[in-house]
Amino acid sequence: MGGAKGDLAPHILHVLPQRSSVELIGAFGNRLRHTLVTEDGALPVGLRQSAYLKAASDFPSLVGLPLPGRMQKLARAMTPFDLVLTHGPDALDVAMAHTLFKDAMHLPPLVHHEYVPDRQRSLRRKWYRRFALGKSSGVVVPGEQLEEAALVDWQQPMGRVKRISPGIDTKIFANRPKKDGFRLIKHTGEKWVGAWPENPGSPNSAALVRAFANLSEEWHLILLGERHDTGNVETEIDRLGLNDRVHFPGAVKEPARVLGLFDIFVEPDPVRDSSERLVQAMASGLPVIASRGGGTEDTVAEPNREWLLQGTSESMLTANLPALATDKDLRKVIGEANRARAVQEFDREKAIASYRRLYSSAMKREF
Repeated sequence: MGGAKGDLAPHILHVLPQRSSVELIGAFGNRLRHTLVTEDGALPVGLRQSAYLKAASDFPSLVGLPLPGRMQKLARAMTPFDLVLTHGPDALDVAMAHTLFKDAMHLPPLVHHEYVPDRQRSLRRKWYRRFALGKSSGVVVPGEQLEEAALVDWQQPMGRVKRISPGIDTKIFANRPKKDGFRLIKHTGEKWVGAWPENPGSPNSAALVRAFANLSEEWHLILLGERHDTGNVETEIDRLGLNDRVHFPGAVKEPARVLGLFDIFVEPDPVRDSSERLVQAMASGLPVIASRGGGTEDTVAEPNREWLLQGTSESMLTANLPALATDKDLRKVIGEANRARAVQEFDREKAIASYRRLYSSAMKREF
């Protein structure tokens, strides 16, 4: 295997890195050297080229049939590195090339990362992952659903599958933000139900509006996110006379300046394998109403679990939301428990330490 010699820091190849990769690169600093393969050939936002960091200039295309010649080119491109990190299904051809030529070309170890459950789950995609990940040193997944897929569908050995929950900076969510620090001002006496759906115009958001209509006048509903296709939701708002109590403030760049203003956080859509927004709400000390499944029960604190919904049950939402809204002490107890769990289980420093152990073990070299 090629790679770092002498006093040089280990050299890492990142194939289609995600936002979490940017945070890890920053955390590891100059203890590693990084070369990044991205879709547009540029470094992701937040990273600047340096002696320790650069974009790959001549890496083979990630698009094409997995034919022997192309696989060999991908394998050859891995040889200068000490560790290869692949991210998501679009990087699987690199993992396949690694499996095919690892021994013949003495390739460096490879760790693959998946983030979102595969909605197609076709037999072909399952088999491709089984072969492509056959000689990987680790398969990183964020939660229960993908962990099960890796073990069952992709038939990866238990010791190879590493469940590392997305880490957040829990410290910045510790304090309540200023009531006038957001584009909406929270007035004295107001209570806020907050939601951050993938699509504020979804049928589940409309169901949330209907459930919210049962709350008293001091409550306001804040639907974060880009406002598009919200016609059915706005129809419900008009029908129920809630125009002055339901707000669409738009996208949010700094969640810590917003989430702490909420009194209850609702995830109206089914939760995917890991929900960073859910954990951020917990770190803000909020009680959470969300669907069971997608690892939600393992994410929230024990006192919060009885408030989770079966699927996207509107009847349960209509019952649970007013019950939490009328019990301030209960909201405080659940919120404090969620905050403690977020700090204990999902703090960024813990995630960074887990990645460092995994990568060091794969390279058989500390950094």
